[in-house]
This record gives sequence, C-alpha cells and structure tokens, in this order.
Amino acid sequence: MLRRIGILAVAALATACLTGAPPATAEEGPEQIPNGTFDTTADPWWHTANLDFELADGRLCSDVPAGTTNPWDAIIGVNDIPLVKDETYAFSFFATADPGKVARAYVQLPTDPYTQYVSAAPELSVSGNTYSYTFTSPVDLPNAQVVFQIGGSATAWRFCVDNVSLKGGAPPEVYTPDTGPRVRVNQVAYLPKGPKNATVVTDATEALPWQLKNSGGTVVAHGTTTPRGVDASSGQNVHSIDFSAYTKAGTGYTLTADGETSRPFDIKPDAYADLKLDALKFYYTQRSGIAIDDALRPGYGRPAGHAGVAPNQGDTDVPCQPGVCDYSLDVSGGWYDAGDHGKYVVNGGISVAQLMSEFERTKNASTAKPIGSLNIPESGDDVPDVLDEARWEQEFLLKMQRTDGMVHHKIHDQNWTGLPLLPHLDAEKRELHPVSTAATLNLAATAAQAARIFAPYDAEFAAKNLTAAKKAWTAAKANPNLLASPSDGVGGGTYDDANVSDEFYWAAAELYITTGEKEYKDYVLASPLHTADIWKTGAMDWGNVAALGRLDLATVPNDLPGRDEVRASVAAGADKYLAVLKAHPYGLPYDTTNYDWGSNSIVVNNLVVIATAYDLTGDVKYRDGVLEGIDYIFGRNALNQSYVTGYGEVASKNQHTRWYAHSLDTSLPNPPRGTLAGGPNSAIQDPVAQAKLTGCVAQFCYIDDIGSWATNELTINWNAPLSWISAFIADQGDGAVKAPAGCKVTYTTHGSWPTGFTTQITLKNTGTKAIEGWSLKWSFLGGQTIDIGWNAKFSQKAATVTAANESYNKTIRPGDSIVFGFNGKAAPGANPTPGLFTLNGAACSA
Repeated sequence: MLRRIGILAVAALATACLTGAPPATAEEGPEQIPNGTFDTTADPWWHTANLDFELADGRLCSDVPAGTTNPWDAIIGVNDIPLVKDETYAFSFFATADPGKVARAYVQLPTDPYTQYVSAAPELSVSGNTYSYTFTSPVDLPNAQVVFQIGGSATAWRFCVDNVSLKGGAPPEVYTPDTGPRVRVNQVAYLPKGPKNATVVTDATEALPWQLKNSGGTVVAHGTTTPRGVDASSGQNVHSIDFSAYTKAGTGYTLTADGETSRPFDIKPDAYADLKLDALKFYYTQRSGIAIDDALRPGYGRPAGHAGVAPNQGDTDVPCQPGVCDYSLDVSGGWYDAGDHGKYVVNGGISVAQLMSEFERTKNASTAKPIGSLNIPESGDDVPDVLDEARWEQEFLLKMQRTDGMVHHKIHDQNWTGLPLLPHLDAEKRELHPVSTAATLNLAATAAQAARIFAPYDAEFAAKNLTAAKKAWTAAKANPNLLASPSDGVGGGTYDDANVSDEFYWAAAELYITTGEKEYKDYVLASPLHTADIWKTGAMDWGNVAALGRLDLATVPNDLPGRDEVRASVAAGADKYLAVLKAHPYGLPYDTTNYDWGSNSIVVNNLVVIATAYDLTGDVKYRDGVLEGIDYIFGRNALNQSYVTGYGEVASKNQHTRWYAHSLDTSLPNPPRGTLAGGPNSAIQDPVAQAKLTGCVAQFCYIDDIGSWATNELTINWNAPLSWISAFIADQGDGAVKAPAGCKVTYTTHGSWPTGFTTQITLKNTGTKAIEGWSLKWSFLGGQTIDIGWNAKFSQKAATVTAANESYNKTIRPGDSIVFGFNGKAAPGANPTPGLFTLNGAACSA
C-alpha cells in the first residue's frame, strides 16, 4: 500500500542533483538560454528585490545579503525557455561563491507547483566549477524557467554565474548504480552461533568454490556455493553461500567467490547492541515542540519546531481547514512523521504502539533484556527511556481528540514546503484536518495500551489514557464510516484508508487486554479478522493493523477464550514468512516482484512476526529466520548496500527529509545513525526516481538521493519495527540456544476484591539437580503491587516483582516444590496470570 497519495503535486519540492555531463554530439540543438554569457548585459535575467546585478570579468554577480531564511528568499532567474516533450537536454553553468556555499539550480515550471525538471544543489567554491546535468522533459512547455536560489544564509556572500547553457539533442543519461563486488553479505555482522548466509551474483550455473578469510587474509573456512537460478526480484542469476558452521568472533572478515571479494563484515555477539539504541534515538530528533539539545545529539541540535516563534506559526492554537470546524486545538508536541513537518495520527499510532510493544516484550519474552538509556532529556527518571519517548507521541495523540471522542486525522502545513527547511523556520499556516474513524480507533488502541504500560509509573496518565481510549471506542462505533479523503493531499500526505475493520479489531484487542471487559472480548471474538489469515505479503503497516492486535493477544497476558489458537496463528504466519525467506535467493521474507512503498519496513515487520513466534514457542528455526532475514537490510541485496544510516561500509545517508539535508546544505547533517530508508519501490512516483530508475527490476528501484521521496524517505513507522527487531537480535547474544531453567510455576489467584487480590505460587524443581537459593521474577500486566507476602522476600520495581527464598526454603530438591504467596493491591483493569516467570534469570514453564 502506498504510504502517501497525492504527493505528485509536490514534484517541485523534490530536490536532487542529477549529475553526469553528457558528451557533446553533432546533433545538439540550438541554445535555449538568452544571454547565458553576460558579455555586455544582464538582460533578460531578473532577480528578487533584495539583490542587485553586477557584471564582473564577464560574469553575472550579485551580493547576497545576510539573514535570509529560505533558499527561495533570494533568486536569480530567466524566463520563457521552451521545452519539448521527450527531448533530452544538457543543462550546464559555471558558478562561484565567496565564501563557499551551496546554491540551488532549477529548470522548472514557472508557476505553482513549480515542478522541477532539473533540481540540483551544487557546492560552489571560491575558484568556481562547471556543473552539468541532463534531463528528459516530460512536457511541452513554451515558458520554462531557469532559476538559481541563493538565499538561506545567515551571513553575506557573493554569487557569480557564467556560461549558462541549455541545449536539446543530448543523449539520455543512463543511470547505473555502483553495486560493488558481486558477493553480497550482511555488512554489519553475523552472530557467532547464528546462521551466516551470503549471495553471489554470477553467470555460472554450476557450484563454485568459496573462501572465508579473516582480517589478515587467512582462509578460515571454505566450501561450495548453491546455485539458485534467476532471482525474479533482481533479474540476477545467483548462488547462495552458507558459512554458518564458522563461529569464531572477529572483525574484518570477507567472502571470496567467482573471483570477487565481498565488502568486510564482523562476526560478533554484541553486533546489534548499538543499533538497538540508535534506532530508538531517531525519535528524539524527530520531536516537535521542543529544542533538540546538541549536547545530547551532537550535530543535531536545533530550536524547537512549531513552537510559535516567528516566522513559525506554531502548533499550540491550530485551526481547522476552512469549513471543517470552528475551533482551534493545542496539538503541540509529538513526532514529525517523516521528511516533512506533518503529524498524522494513523502513522503515529502504529509507531508508538510498536515502541510500547518493544517495551512490553521485555516483560513477557524469555530472551528479552532491558532496552537501556537513550540519552534523552528524560533520562535518569524512574521511567524506562523507551516509554518516555513513546509518551512524547502519545500525549500528542491525546491532544488530537475532540470532546465528543472523535480524533482529527492529521495536522500539517496549508501548503507544501521545500527542502531544506528546519522545523522552526516553517512559516506556513498549520491546519487541523477532519476527524476520521481510523484516527479515532488508533487512539483507542494506543491509549488502551498506554493505560496498562504506564500504570506502574504514572497512574494519573494511565487513567487519562484509559478514559480517552474508551471514549474513542464509543465515538468510533457511533461514527464507523468517517473516512479520510484521498484528495486531501495538499501540504501533507492523505493517509486515506477505505477499510477500518482492522482498526476496530486492533482497538478492541488492546481494550480487552487492558480491561478484561466483556464488550471488547465479545467484539474480538466476533470479528472475522480474529480467525482470518491476516498474513499477507506484508504483515502490517499504518493502513493494515489487524496484526498488531493479533500479536498482542498472543504475547501479552490475557484471559481471552481460545488464546492457544491465537498463538498458533502467529506461528502459522511465521511459518508462511519463513518459507518465503528460505525460498528466496536473497533470504528475505517478502514474496513479490512488485516492491511496495516502504518495502524495507515490510521486510522488517514480517521479521517481527517470525521473531514473535520464537518468543512464543522457543523454536530455534524462527530465531534463525530473523537472523538471516535481517541480512537483506544490511547489504545482502541486489544493490549491495545497507539501508540503515551509519551501519555497513556502504549505507543510505541521503534520505528524503527537510532537516537532515546535508546534500543540499553542508551545514546540515545527514540522518542520524540507525535511520532506515524506505527502500525499493517499483512505482517510482517521484521525478528523481523516474529520471534514473524507469524500467527498473524490483530490488533496483531505489536510489539514495534526498529528492527520491518514493524510495528513500525516512519515517517514524519504518524505524519502529527496525527498533523492535534490532532489540530482538541484540537480545540473542551470540546466537546460542539457551537451556531451560528446569522449573515449573503454578500461579493461582484465589480471591479478589475491589482493592486487592490473593495469590499463591508453587515453584517446582523439574530438573535433576537441587536448586540452592532461588529468585523468581515476573511482571504484572499493569499497576498491581505487592502488599503483604509470606514464605519469600518480595521486592518490586514498577510492574516487575522479585520473590527470593527465605533461609528455611533455600533448597529445592529435584521433584520437590515450595509454596509462597502474597496479598496484592489491585489496579484498574484486568489482572491476568503473568506470562513469564524466570528462576535465577532463566525461564520456567508455567
């Protein structure tokens, strides 16, 4: 499913450098630029009112004043340039800057939406250079415009240009990606005792020898490849290499086959520890309404965006679109959705839900470990940082709710803005868009989830969320068909969705897990989605959220009838994706030759399903499937590159965004480490992709260019599953199978009353050796607490309880049991049996 509809209207704003000068030909057309040499006059060139022209040394020069905000605040241009449809043109110029600056050079439509046929951002020097580009005009246009945008500098500088030329008859530019060596590996790392697979692109049809070499060039393993034939997703004839038998940790390994040597990679047990945090740290720099502290994120500090400081109009008092409502709301805060400044409830919903689920996994999965510090402003409080970050978005989602319970679909600029543009410099009017059933159900789901998760940390915030969730559910049932308009795409994405049955199912599931109430249980059990095969080509995205409900029903403690079947259905979905992965020559769980928008997130979300099956069953095939499937994201792909900024020898770094825009303005950074690019998209909707990738085969429909919003955007909902799956992989250590603890827990709640409950626990030693000293740990669903206990020493931190032995019951002989219990204080909502018990750090059966 397309992530956005209607963005073709913003081709004018998709900037990218179309480099590569064509050779001169005998058939080149006449010069289209009137007076591009400036020998005696500047006519017919024009400039904005803040500039003046000067002819110096045969060049056109202008002193650019200090203090301009946007590139388009200072422009030099010439009009009435004819273009012929399907003609290929060579566009070139010589330019200088003193001191050096980045300028923008466009051949474009002269009126709104200013569609750009060439959009370049050359880095100008004092001595000067000639810059050359080719493009094929998609239109017949008698009055195109050539402009140089030279604003956006805090300091004054001098711009000079000469020999501006535009001629037809140029040979079409042929874009050939540099895919490097034909041996494709995970350029980050493999776990020592996990699977290790690679792909070789070759014409050979018979098996080939391969060698694994360490950093010193010594051959440490060898074997033969497995021919796989032609891979439909890349059009390449490929072989597979399996070197899983080699388990020695080290750095700088390479694979050699068919005369080619791979890019280097590591074999490390802690290879994903940094990514586990970096993928989450992405969210702090996406925050709206708060200054980003450069001390916390060096190079990424910036003023608060949309805080109402001129020229910015702010998000604290935002009106609706004309005719939509007669009120304004404070909708400050939250995360910027993607590369623009919009904030969308349905995309924020799945994103914050997956972050909360990543935390909830640490309570319910045997291999999960605490997530750790994210070095954000809230670090050091009593709340896990991942929840502090999730709360930043959840508070925004709550602000989007009306008093009647319905929720506004989105808030963004009245008009599209250009690149680059820091959030605090956005001068466009902000608008609330109509309420929708989908947005309302997103809030119902995330607020229900937040109610149970935040209960041990902030009971008032938890209660606020539960009230909002129930109110949203009631409102959505009363208004089941208020759908976002597919034509509402000016200034922001539409995020329209014609089917909200999955949102109803997800919301009911979360409300039932949190409350245990019959209304939500009955809705879940009656929904056709509850027993349907929801495991399509992609398991979930912002418009298909049934899997979010299914996964939480399977993993988060609850008393739903038939829960064993729910858990089995997750394993069935994982088996489906695992079969696709095993059959794919590149080892990814994505079975299509028509890659979707955000295909990388589809791959990772499918891995989340496989990983969840491992958490549920402990079957190592699922864990190994995840470890193999992630290789695609980090370099085992047709383009031989990592799609995560800062990870891998060759990695995406020019994702489409308005403020991590280094390729357009060298004073700005690239996206932070751990940022996932959207990935190959067969539809190639943006002009940059269309110019470079037309006719591409699926895996090749990608370009690491800031202008390619269809293949290379960053988004909050793509980093969310990356964060989840990175944590899962990091938690697997070296990839070795962990032995069970040899214990069984029986947890029985004997009685409950409005303010409390009584529970007895039996801990049995099912192993062959005596247990000498024990510490049993579990987590409550929400805000329940221990009041009085017996036969154990109790301690509690948030929802997590530890019961340790007394001196008289320290030893548990094989086959014996000890019994202890407690009175607990109740909390609003359900109080199911915990899902995970660990004895001295290892999981027990329950």
